[in-house]
Amino acid sequence: MTQSRRQLRAGLGYTALWVVGLGVFTAYPVLASVYYSFCDYSVLTSPVWIGTENYQRLWHDDLFWRALRNTLYFAVFSVPLGAIVSLSLALLLNQDVRGRPFFRALFYLPSIVPAVASSMLWLWIFNGQYGLLNFVLTPILGVVGLQPPIWLADPNWAKPALVMMSLWGVGNSMIIYLAGLQDVPKELYESAEIDGAGPWRKFWHITLPCISPVIYFNVLMGTIGALQVFTQAFIMSGGTDDGSPARSTLFYALYLFGQAFYQLRMGYASAMAWILFVIIVSLTWLATKLSARHVHYNR
Repeated sequence: MTQSRRQLRAGLGYTALWVVGLGVFTAYPVLASVYYSFCDYSVLTSPVWIGTENYQRLWHDDLFWRALRNTLYFAVFSVPLGAIVSLSLALLLNQDVRGRPFFRALFYLPSIVPAVASSMLWLWIFNGQYGLLNFVLTPILGVVGLQPPIWLADPNWAKPALVMMSLWGVGNSMIIYLAGLQDVPKELYESAEIDGAGPWRKFWHITLPCISPVIYFNVLMGTIGALQVFTQAFIMSGGTDDGSPARSTLFYALYLFGQAFYQLRMGYASAMAWILFVIIVSLTWLATKLSARHVHYNR
């Protein structure tokens, strides 16, 4: 047996468990969901082939479009706000100030708090009667004769409340921005200062171009995450899939989960999952095309 063949066998032996796990727990479920999306399948009975009927029903499902609109609303507001807040924090924490490691840890900590625990905390903060937020806002708005909203109990304010809550977890993006900022060559700033450039011109003409791949990555990952928002809405709806109040927080993943595990319509839920996949791939392709001229990988 030649050495290359022995190395091939050794490599296959070391990766065999991973390959089996990938096939059983990832490849098979993905391929099975494609088949189930064309079936009437309730888990308890054998799947029955119905062609494209699930996709046709989705087209006429008002709740499907409601969930899609709610999810797009959340993504449109939470992704840009998250990018601005995390980049601003990274710029502040990149300054040479006293206690910098402490502040970095302080702003990163919320992002590692489990989603369930942070959701329970925000339930209290957004409580219309006893919440911390309204405790602060009531005397301020009272000066002009206004009352704060009841947030999660008001259909008009429930989604903005969840958008604000999403800023709680910007720590991961902040760390990635911070790493990108520290990789910007110092010589560029020194040359710009010699030419008389101020802080804004250095940020606009040096910092942003140099960290443009980092911005692109964070915005893309944020968009994918926002389109799959689930835990916060599920917990704040009391563990139901109705997206209360008045279905204002009925997000796409929540509706999909309800169809799959509450209504046992696995075929319908599989069709929803593949439509979401197509939406995410399309947006990723569009973002890549639109940002091609503004993302600089060579400095």
